[in-house]
Amino acid sequence: MYSDWKRRRAARKVKPGDGHPLQRYRWWQPLSRALLHLDIAEEGGEHHTWSVDVRLWGDKNGDVLAQLYRDGHHHAWSKLPAAFAVPGGTVEVATSAYGLKRCHYVPDAGQQRQFRPDPASAEGRRERLERTRPGLSRAIGFVSVAVLVVALILGLPQIAQEVSQIPPVAERLGTFTSPIALYGWLNIALVVATLVASTERALRLRYHWLLDGGLFDGES
Repeated sequence: MYSDWKRRRAARKVKPGDGHPLQRYRWWQPLSRALLHLDIAEEGGEHHTWSVDVRLWGDKNGDVLAQLYRDGHHHAWSKLPAAFAVPGGTVEVATSAYGLKRCHYVPDAGQQRQFRPDPASAEGRRERLERTRPGLSRAIGFVSVAVLVVALILGLPQIAQEVSQIPPVAERLGTFTSPIALYGWLNIALVVATLVASTERALRLRYHWLLDGGLFDGES
């Protein structure tokens, strides 16, 4: 959950929407677009569907934006990370290098709720697998974590060696020789496996700062 300071900072970036309709999710967008929905009860018991649409590859300027829709009409937009004020709480959205890592409704009082992915999206298909094949889903999730742990164990000593060879670091602290030295093709395979594992976790909005962000990710 965002700190109050982060939430206020993100809220200042929010701009009002223009009311245009939400575009239907297309079959060719699984790697480039995340679309999620949540039904929120407002004061008086009236329910409205809020949708968050994120084009993961960014706009023409390279900015990744979160677009917020209310009942299918554009309500607001913001650069990420975003914190949209909605009746009764805040919608928080953030990404990592691999996809979404947070899309939650945080009420002023009560339990936060995660948005549900659109059934046509990659996140929606992953959720359907979790619902229909829970055993397979758990196995895939376990493999993803195992890959990231192995990548962390094998990668950190090699990164430390490279950093220690930077002249100012070497002069102050000396150099470090990694006890692990992988062939180039093994390092490439490790990077590819890490990207796949982190992307799989992003489809479930799973994120850990060390596992998913320790080697390759930058905070969005």
